[in-house]
Amino acid sequence: MWGALAGVAACGVVLFGGIAVAGVLAWAAAAQLAATWLVGLGVVGLGILLRRVAIRTRRLHLALERHERGSADAMVRDRVELLDRIATVAARVEDTRSVLDELRRDDLPELGADIVQRVEDRQDRRFASLTKHVSRQGRDDYEQQVAWRELREFVRAGPFMPALRGWAASPDVLRLVVRAIRERPRTLVVECGSGASSVWLGYALRRAGGGRLVALEHDERYADLTRRMVAEHELGDIVEIRHAPLREWVPEEPDAPNPSGQPWYDPRAVADLVDIDLLFVDGPPYFTAAEARYPAGPVLLPRCRDSAVVVLDDTSRADERAVSDRWLSANPGLVCEEVPVEKGAHVFTWGGR
Repeated sequence: MWGALAGVAACGVVLFGGIAVAGVLAWAAAAQLAATWLVGLGVVGLGILLRRVAIRTRRLHLALERHERGSADAMVRDRVELLDRIATVAARVEDTRSVLDELRRDDLPELGADIVQRVEDRQDRRFASLTKHVSRQGRDDYEQQVAWRELREFVRAGPFMPALRGWAASPDVLRLVVRAIRERPRTLVVECGSGASSVWLGYALRRAGGGRLVALEHDERYADLTRRMVAEHELGDIVEIRHAPLREWVPEEPDAPNPSGQPWYDPRAVADLVDIDLLFVDGPPYFTAAEARYPAGPVLLPRCRDSAVVVLDDTSRADERAVSDRWLSANPGLVCEEVPVEKGAHVFTWGGR
């Protein structure tokens, strides 16, 4: 396209130059006409370029809509498949009951009848448990889809956002953190752990008017991967991924679960962090130590503002609930709210300071 426009522009300049040489027009008039000609071609080129951008933007929007519909359809298909399996199990249970009824009619001995009853009761319990699990999973999937849509609408996320759930934070807990960013002006957000959530929170800070996110990551390779994601989404001015290898941290309490010490992020990685507005504790991984996330309390809570909000993820696990109890015991005035998200979350604020 640009080559053709350049050729037309050159022809026009040559034409007006020839007219001036022939004496039909003065050189000044010919130059003005040539300049007007070039400007007009520039406007045409810009219009064509804008049209192409609009077409590509529309195609990208349609692709994202197809992706969203595809995700929803996949969830529906999975749920239908699970319901079909339940129906199959129910049919097998009915067949088994028919066999058991026949055995009863054959006047089984008392011991045999007792065994039959136990088998039947066990099948009933398993069927009820399966039905409950599928119903709960269906509700969870629906709630996560709703939370994901609300997140996208608020943060105005870019295309090809990193996936959530699984090892990554779930949409519902991220919605909780993003709501805290939206409700109060934030200067410094600290995240224990990094990954997909770092990108989403970076978009949320930009949408809320600015701020800074510092994410601590113990795995150097994963830190590099997250930095690449941050760079791809052009969030480097907001999000900083710090490699903080796990180092031995010794608690002050003699009755702590790990009195001789436990691994936690290198304290040098947090030495400059003060006046934290929002703390999101989603690391280190639970398998690194018993109550692996406890050190975030004694290390980072004193670095928080009085108005800060602290979110502890994964409180459906006993270790995280124990961490929550220890934080409350060691910090008078700290208030905890339990939030019913997929993996469980506790939200802490200071009520007495």
